[in-house]
Amino acid sequence: MNENILFLKEFIKNPGQVSSIVPSSRFLEQRIVKLAAMRSAKTVVELGAGVGGTTQAFLDALPPEAKLLSIEINPKFCTLLRRIQDPRLIVHCGGAQELQETMALYGLPAPEAVVSGIPFSKIEPDTGSSIIKAVASALAVGGRFVAYQVSGRVAELARPLLGPGRFGMELLNIPPLRVYQWEKAAA
Repeated sequence: MNENILFLKEFIKNPGQVSSIVPSSRFLEQRIVKLAAMRSAKTVVELGAGVGGTTQAFLDALPPEAKLLSIEINPKFCTLLRRIQDPRLIVHCGGAQELQETMALYGLPAPEAVVSGIPFSKIEPDTGSSIIKAVASALAVGGRFVAYQVSGRVAELARPLLGPGRFGMELLNIPPLRVYQWEKAAA
């Protein structure tokens, strides 16, 4: 089945899990790569990987020795992600709240970047808060958390733990998305 059709079907079936009717544009992917500083990262976590368009863009940007842990809750999307043939990619089908446990399962160090496409505006606030806490705890000092979103809810949830962050818009995407970036300060 065409990935775009599967993406649309899963959006209709699970609008709380899938953030858009189509996968991310290449313009959004390149903005995320830059904001997350992926070209120099050794460990990156992707939350809400979808059908793998962003995953492949991240792999294209990452150094040869890097690892990318893609966490996806949708089993159909996990199946597609596992088709990507790259030894740097680890696909985990599960929830983002268990980020630290998942990283420990695969023996990964604190990531320099965590990227999220999870639709924070469509999930329960308590779930969103627990995901942000997991990200803030797991992220390396100086590491970046980048979230691309339809709404500003992620900024409200992240502000108490990560500060105000930076904000921009990616208009060359359907729909246009807000792109947020935080850098984890030393304690």
